[in-house]
Amino acid sequence: MTGSTMKRLPLAFRLSVGSLLIGSLLPALSTAAPPKQKPPKQNTTPAIVDPISPEQLDPKVGACSDFYRHAVGGWQDKNPIPPEFSSYGAFIEVRERNEAILKEILGAASTDAKATGVRKQVADFWHAAMDEATIETLGLAPLADDFAAIDAIDGVPALVQELARRQAIGTPGLFQIYVDADDKESTKYITILHQSGIGLPDRDYYSRTDEKSVEIQKAYQAHMGRMLILGGATTEDVTAQVAAIYALEARIAGAHMTLVEQRDPQKVYNKMTVEELAQKAPGFPWADFLAAVGVPAAEPLNVRQPGYFAAMATMVGEVELATWKAWLRWGLLRSSASYLPKAFVEEAFSFYGKTLTGAETMRERWKRVLGVVDGALGEALGQLYVEKAFPPAAKKRMLGLIDNLKVSLHESIEALDWMSAETKARARKKLDTLLVKVGYPDVWRDYSTLPVTRDGYLKNVRASNVFEMKRSLGKLGKPIDRGEWYMSPPTVNAYYNPTVNEIVFPAGILQPPFFYLDADDAVNYGAIGMVIGHELTHGYDDSGRQYDEQGNLSDWWTPADAEAYKARTALMVKQYAAYEALPGLFVNGELTLGENIADLGGLKVAFAALQKASERAGEKRTKKIGGFTKEQRFFLGYAQAWRMNMREQELRRRLSTDPHSPARYRVIGPLSNLPEFHASFGCKMGDAMVRPEAERPQIW
Repeated sequence: MTGSTMKRLPLAFRLSVGSLLIGSLLPALSTAAPPKQKPPKQNTTPAIVDPISPEQLDPKVGACSDFYRHAVGGWQDKNPIPPEFSSYGAFIEVRERNEAILKEILGAASTDAKATGVRKQVADFWHAAMDEATIETLGLAPLADDFAAIDAIDGVPALVQELARRQAIGTPGLFQIYVDADDKESTKYITILHQSGIGLPDRDYYSRTDEKSVEIQKAYQAHMGRMLILGGATTEDVTAQVAAIYALEARIAGAHMTLVEQRDPQKVYNKMTVEELAQKAPGFPWADFLAAVGVPAAEPLNVRQPGYFAAMATMVGEVELATWKAWLRWGLLRSSASYLPKAFVEEAFSFYGKTLTGAETMRERWKRVLGVVDGALGEALGQLYVEKAFPPAAKKRMLGLIDNLKVSLHESIEALDWMSAETKARARKKLDTLLVKVGYPDVWRDYSTLPVTRDGYLKNVRASNVFEMKRSLGKLGKPIDRGEWYMSPPTVNAYYNPTVNEIVFPAGILQPPFFYLDADDAVNYGAIGMVIGHELTHGYDDSGRQYDEQGNLSDWWTPADAEAYKARTALMVKQYAAYEALPGLFVNGELTLGENIADLGGLKVAFAALQKASERAGEKRTKKIGGFTKEQRFFLGYAQAWRMNMREQELRRRLSTDPHSPARYRVIGPLSNLPEFHASFGCKMGDAMVRPEAERPQIW
């Protein structure tokens, strides 16, 4: 299980990103030259393999009865989940290939005695993380000062100072602080406060009473006890400590805003001064706390969940100090386990890996470490990655695809019969001002002030967190940096950022099965083209549509258009809420609404763009490749990019917390609504893959 680090908070809480998750017209498009690269080795016998492999299909299942199984059933049968994964699919395949490249890069850098700059930083971080002997020798020594600070707490003022200290070093506290664009004044930065304080994935894990949930609650408490004993607690004391900590976390969780509520950007925009926060959440010394963190007193705050902070402030005064100290100790051990000796790593995996996700074994250490290095030095590592793995031709073709998709979306907006001319004009303007980023940043992040040592894994992680907090707070009072990236270049993902009105595609995802340099257009439009369309239409999903072309949270829709839109999306909520992913467990249609809207929109826009590209190329509609028409290859390319097998435990977790529908429903859900798909495979009313017209959410 991975958590959100401070530098990832804007993605976790504000952006529309996914487990992929993404033209006129590019006024802010980068013209920077790509990094210098060595020419690729020449292959004297090139072989182009058709990405639509018959081995991936299940011919026993008809396309019109279950297209997901039809398109990827063969792959599912031949690819059981490896023991180290909770799920396995295209995203993992690409990530594994990227990790092999990164391992080679880091291995070479770590043995280069002449390495300097970012190359030396990533090499030293890697060396310290892989030095298990030193980590075992150090034991709990890296936490000695933290334990001493907890033991010294003698009252609420000291507790508050410890909570402030933990903000900087990245150790879990009662809430999290980061700096990002002000949703209603998108040219300015603002300090944001977000609820936190629990060790289970979401608030509802503490309150559910079904058998599986109770099993997880008991396993969590048992894990907590074992971890506390590893951290020095006695067996006589640990039972009472666990009970007190769990009760406190359950109380904290009960005050949390739900994930569905947090999808509404209006509900999580609550701008106030420090004085106003002190009035709404009395009992907590806000001015002292923020001063200790380094937030200027005059700076406004966006308190995302005011109800939580009021309840939290009350808890600080009511809960016994001994309970707070036990909770702080538990949070310290939980967040540091990956950087401590093997016993801590294994105990953390036993719960967060095996129990919560169903993974059977830990991934190899070097793979686990790669994620930490990327989180700490993502753009340093990214520079080395793009030099080796991202050719200029890939960026050029990707930009061409994006331009075509933008034109297609323009035409789709113009053709809408339910949207007024007034709202259409603003929608087109938002598209025309969209910022596009592909591959890597134009200007790399400067890590020169981040100290990295070769003999302190946790020390390096802490230094990275301190560096990031300082960098984040340093934005206050400065113009918005429109060149900033919230994902590193090797990341297999993409995102739309509403306050900048931008779509971003890291180099890591721009490879098969999402993107092919040598494949026919149909496959690329179905795979990466749909991803592009997905991210484009996130700007108009139920959340993204509330931001205007300047990235400000404002109401730019006519009331009639807004109501027409809501009526259509209500059909989508109903559709997905009827999908039973496990016996008695259904997809949350409200939580997944934004991603489902973007999936449907992305497919519509990408398919239309493919048809336009084919017309320009003069392709004959009857031409087939591998026995399939280009339309069929489009939909097969889309489905095969979402091939996945998933363990039951992981599916249960995602149904509770993931704003994306499970992969199966990301395929059959939107395709069952698309006449273009029905025509391509000859599906007719009455087939499982054809929803009645009255039940189809027709948005684009």
